[in-house]
Amino acid sequence: MSKQFLINPAIELQSIAIGEHHAIMIDDFLLHPQEMVEIAAKEEYSTYPGYAERKGYPGIRAQAPELYSQTITSFLEPIIKLHFSIPNDLPLRKSICAFSLTTMAAKEIGPLQRTPHFDASTPHHMAVLLYLCNERHGGTGFYRHKATGIQQINSGNKERYLDVYYEEINRVPPAQRYFDDSTDHFQFLGMIPAKFNRLVMYQGSLLHTACINPSISINSNPTTGRLTVNTFFDF
Repeated sequence: MSKQFLINPAIELQSIAIGEHHAIMIDDFLLHPQEMVEIAAKEEYSTYPGYAERKGYPGIRAQAPELYSQTITSFLEPIIKLHFSIPNDLPLRKSICAFSLTTMAAKEIGPLQRTPHFDASTPHHMAVLLYLCNERHGGTGFYRHKATGIQQINSGNKERYLDVYYEEINRVPPAQRYFDDSTDHFQFLGMIPAKFNRLVMYQGSLLHTACINPSISINSNPTTGRLTVNTFFDF
């Protein structure tokens, strides 16, 4: 196996409380993380779906190596099932692993990109994020919707949440900036800071945002920008 995909055998898992829920954080995840940056620097990137419509991830992506994808999937599947109470007999489905860079200036992002979001409302949808940038690039923030009290979207509350959410942003458009704090509509519950070679896992149904440092993070250069590797798992 190529050495850049070896997982540190001495890792320690940390459970981070997020309101009534939690995330798992692993520091020093890869033994040779800098080699992942070198691979990312050689890739060709394209915009995420919805970029032109100013929806979804406001940046560019390139597929990460398949061997990395296979390695982390084998390693993380039992950890995810254990720590997020997912039945062992449920089969795993996942997205591609993608190198991601934030490239859209704050003045350009659309209304849906200026508020917290959720990735899916299914009960076992998991987001896995490997930071290949340092703490100056912000982190991942988590929120509660004030009017409904909702922190996690599910099939039972999705319609109610979206009705209120769209009424709010249509009545008063969110401020033209990347979201990273409490507002009249969302309560900030906390942030998991970026850190080079830090892996974070959380339920994609939680309301969250990428907390962005616009002065340095709007950058298409993998060696200096807000480089992450993003993967989604569902069971």
